[in-house]
Amino acid sequence: QVQLVESGGGLVQAGGSLRLSCAVSGSIFRGSAIGWYRQAPGKQRELVATITSSGSTNYADSVKGRFTISRDNAKNTVYLQMNSLKPEDTAVYLCNARNIDYLARVYDYWGQGTQVTVSS
Repeated sequence: QVQLVESGGGLVQAGGSLRLSCAVSGSIFRGSAIGWYRQAPGKQRELVATITSSGSTNYADSVKGRFTISRDNAKNTVYLQMNSLKPEDTAVYLCNARNIDYLARVYDYWGQGTQVTVSS
């Protein structure tokens, strides 16, 4: 059974930093691309950053240069370091694991989310 557990959210002032963690249980971690998404009230869920199983990363334009995604395969954990936070970064941040099997079937797994609130 696959479980994703996010942690590290909280309240921070604008300009501050937070580091989110996503711990993935189960055997899929090493072969999965992991992504961080966020959803603010009344807005659609948006992609923040992704990291593939080989370590390639991709970022939304709105967070480039401020956020860094990384993974520790020994700990089955992905991190999102968020610096220079802005009030518009306020949202629930969710972790996603995407695994594709040998038949090219796609499996998506989600965590429960962690709240990030940035005060001005």
